[in-house]
Amino acid sequence: MEYHDRLPCGHLTLSDTGKEVTLAGWVDALRDHGEVLFIHLRDRSGIVQVVFTPESTPQTICARAGLLKSEFCILLSGKVVKRLEGTENPGIPTGDIEVVAKDLTILSRASTLPFQISEKSMVAGATGKRDEAVDEELRLQYRYLDLRRPRMQDHLIKRHRIVKAVRDYLDEQGFVEIETPMLTKSTPEGARDYLVPSRHYPKNFYALPQSPQLFKQLLMVGGMERYFQIVRCFRDEDLRPNRQPEFTQLDLEASFINEEFIYSLLEELSARMFEIGGIKLPRPYPRMTWMDAMNSAGSDKPDLRFGMTFKDTTDIFTDTNYGIFKQILSRGGCIKGMNVKGQSERLSKNVLQNEYAKEIVPGFGAKGMTWMRVMDGGLESNIVQFFSDHERHEILSRFEARNGDVILMIADPSWSLVCSALGQLRLHIAERLGLIPADAFYPLWVTDFPLFEATENGVTSSHHPFTMPDRTDFDPENIDELLSLRSRAYDLVVNGEELGGGSIRINDRNIQNRIFKALGLSDSDVEEKFGFFLKALEYGAPPHGGIALGIDRVVAMILGTSSIREVIAFPKNRSAFCPLTQAPSPVAMEQLAELSLLDLGGAQPFRGSKEEQDLIDSLSWVSRIRIDAKEQPAVTAAVEDAKAYADLMNNRAKEDEPMFSVITVANHTRKGIESHVNRLAEKGELFKNAPSTKGGYLKVASILE
Repeated sequence: MEYHDRLPCGHLTLSDTGKEVTLAGWVDALRDHGEVLFIHLRDRSGIVQVVFTPESTPQTICARAGLLKSEFCILLSGKVVKRLEGTENPGIPTGDIEVVAKDLTILSRASTLPFQISEKSMVAGATGKRDEAVDEELRLQYRYLDLRRPRMQDHLIKRHRIVKAVRDYLDEQGFVEIETPMLTKSTPEGARDYLVPSRHYPKNFYALPQSPQLFKQLLMVGGMERYFQIVRCFRDEDLRPNRQPEFTQLDLEASFINEEFIYSLLEELSARMFEIGGIKLPRPYPRMTWMDAMNSAGSDKPDLRFGMTFKDTTDIFTDTNYGIFKQILSRGGCIKGMNVKGQSERLSKNVLQNEYAKEIVPGFGAKGMTWMRVMDGGLESNIVQFFSDHERHEILSRFEARNGDVILMIADPSWSLVCSALGQLRLHIAERLGLIPADAFYPLWVTDFPLFEATENGVTSSHHPFTMPDRTDFDPENIDELLSLRSRAYDLVVNGEELGGGSIRINDRNIQNRIFKALGLSDSDVEEKFGFFLKALEYGAPPHGGIALGIDRVVAMILGTSSIREVIAFPKNRSAFCPLTQAPSPVAMEQLAELSLLDLGGAQPFRGSKEEQDLIDSLSWVSRIRIDAKEQPAVTAAVEDAKAYADLMNNRAKEDEPMFSVITVANHTRKGIESHVNRLAEKGELFKNAPSTKGGYLKVASILE
């Protein structure tokens, strides 16, 4: 048998009946009927049933087939025949035929499997998949076996087709795929860099790119005009369930364009990507400003597949007598709410008051929640009595409320807290009550983000510092003015998940310098980190902009997987660890020495080490307690006293016998020396005075609010 004669298992059909074929693959499953052996042979194309029978298969081949086990890799030849009526298997595309084996070669044997790989039943008439739940850590440890599963192969094949569609479309639009460096300079882009030590330049480091941001802008300066890349990016971020330390993104940039070009390009591109998964996205995509998104859904990536958008009710309670609202509004606060239509029976008073108002909403950061159910054309709750007739009427009108509706409101002096807490509540309610329609997709452009966000020491960029502001006549030292600026940035959001984001870039060095000044970067910092880039802006940089899409995230949404790890061949786990290769792992001291890492920093002591010169500063750093100038003398004196006492004790211990005293042994936990069961515990009344219990557990007061 020769490999070049081999046919794909899953491509055989009834039209191949009577043909002699050569097949190769893995034993997916076996069924031994004594003298007759059936196997499912699987390769990447699919599965076909093979029969070893004394009537048609040589005796030596039947004997060899008796040695087969799951996942043996084999090569065989045989004749395609139509299955007998009633023995067809509709669970596989080749279920109308089978191959009667004539020859068999065992190419490679398999050890006992750590988990089931087969997903198809061999029973005639069976249509359901065999789906054994396997721990993800075990799957990742044996990823090479997990990748044999047809479902995983289907994910990776469809990912390939989605990426191919991207390349084909961008090629049609005149984009050129260009690779940018993987070893580059460390620059602040929001997350921590992964650093790579250099052997040729001791104690110096490359950084793995968080994105090709500066290089793609330099390509625009270089006159390439339209660039794209399917690129690996690296971010040493805090661990989250659905993130990877290394990920793949579609990165593109174009010159002489504006936002409308990006919107048109990406709508067509994303629509083609989703079509590969059989999903038709509604077009054109609606647009919503960041402010409108926050005010209506409490998120900069709103999920608009269902209603329950917010209504601002601050004006209704301007003259209210309700004390809580009155106090909040006196501090410049706001009140927002939403209408959960027709769900009064599913949101009982107990659920609203004891679960949401007292537990769930405080977990979202709000002090509490106001709820009202609409009954008999009026409002019912424990606070409605404090509202005037006018306020009740306006509430019903503002929320377009009808009998059976539930109105939920949150009030707080902080507008952002109200939006955030109500946004989380909106999603919680929708998921709990099943209000999110299945198989629905709602794409959306979110625009006009704030250019800066406030920090304790000034401002920081909302996206990155290369984003063009909506106006350029700003004072980089005026914090209030900086916080009022909007960016020419845009995010593509689908079903409440950000799939990509980008912006029109700064192509003027003067504007870029003012942005850096607003961020508090010194001239030396700017020159050290971005000097090469700023120099390029002096040579006729064209207007340009771009966007990046997270390929892993997009493919996972298209294929409907629970995690991006299901569409990545060799992912890390939720702890950024690889169970397959055991990476990250220690390296030999010789390697560290070769990279000049053993004496990194020379004689300079590490913060918090014994060699730290300033003891007070060391204590402050280790304890994470800031000690200001006024406190320094008192703390220094206390530390000196402690050191003196420690030295005294140390010297005395060296000179004299250790000091000790003998006291009578006594039990300080209970009276007497014999144990006994508490009488309340015997009667089951130990917690009878506890405030309340839930799920068999004692509820206690919060330690921190």
